[in-house]
Amino acid sequence: MGHSSDQSDSYTVVIFRGSTAKPLRFNFPRKFVQKALIVGLILLVADLLVISHYIVRTGEVWELAAFRSEALSARAQTAAFSTAVDDLKRRLTAMREINQRLRVMLGIEEVKPGDLMNGQGGDAEPMGESSDGEIEDSNSALGERALSNSVLDSGKAESSIVRSSAISDDTPQEQLVNRVKQEIERLAAEASVQERTLQELSQAAEQRSFRWASTPSIWPVRGWVTSGFGPRISPFTEKPGWHDGLDIGAAPNAPIQAPAAGRVTMTGHDAKMGNLVRLDHGYGVETVYGHLAKALVKEGQRVKRGDVIALVGSTGLSTGPHLHYMVKVNGQAIDPNKYILD
Repeated sequence: MGHSSDQSDSYTVVIFRGSTAKPLRFNFPRKFVQKALIVGLILLVADLLVISHYIVRTGEVWELAAFRSEALSARAQTAAFSTAVDDLKRRLTAMREINQRLRVMLGIEEVKPGDLMNGQGGDAEPMGESSDGEIEDSNSALGERALSNSVLDSGKAESSIVRSSAISDDTPQEQLVNRVKQEIERLAAEASVQERTLQELSQAAEQRSFRWASTPSIWPVRGWVTSGFGPRISPFTEKPGWHDGLDIGAAPNAPIQAPAAGRVTMTGHDAKMGNLVRLDHGYGVETVYGHLAKALVKEGQRVKRGDVIALVGSTGLSTGPHLHYMVKVNGQAIDPNKYILD
């Protein structure tokens, strides 16, 4: 369709419209065509550059959006973890307060060095007269107020820590990570302290439980008291004397229970006490049971509170079926009523 001549300085384009129509001719100068081709080539190259730049920028935008999404996700995870750390701090604070109260209740509260340095003397003017119970109540109230103030101070300190560790949107990610690491290290140390405290409390509670289980606390036999502990008129001599136990009247062969856990240290016969059993409960506490019809335990046997150890009888010096119940602490006879709770 294009035609050029060596003698002409232009290009001719002929368009045939049919076999009978006259063709159309268009002449274009050579320089114009060359310029048009150059412009078209420049535009094509420019389009290619623009498209490639757009593709590169689009990839960068997508990559930046992915980085931003990951950063937001990491920040959200860090914020959530920091919130969990703060919650764990509050729970550790509550645990510390409970441990402190348990230490006081179990009697294992350590005396702080500062307490030894802050001794004070009495008031210049005497206080009003009060009973021992009132003094104890006052001291108890002061102790409760001190404990409450300690708890409040601890709560305030913890609140300030929580506020100081709060995360704001302007905090750099690296700073957040460092802060979380510091809190984790502090919580790990605090957890170690609380773990040691719990171990101490567990050991103390175990020791207390053994002692409580070994402390007489129930009636050895159900009946009625025929002679109490202390001075009395002897039913045999009709002279004043000292009764070192508790006589409990009961039906013959009524079961006698151990009032606490212990070990049988003696089963035998005594001229005055008749058939008897002695239990060692530990911690310096012993119980003795006399005038028995029959012992149902053997020396060295371990018993628990409520185990039947003997039967009520009237052996030895006795006016009738009853149990002579004796409690000794460090070898000294004590009123058994002090060791009966039910």
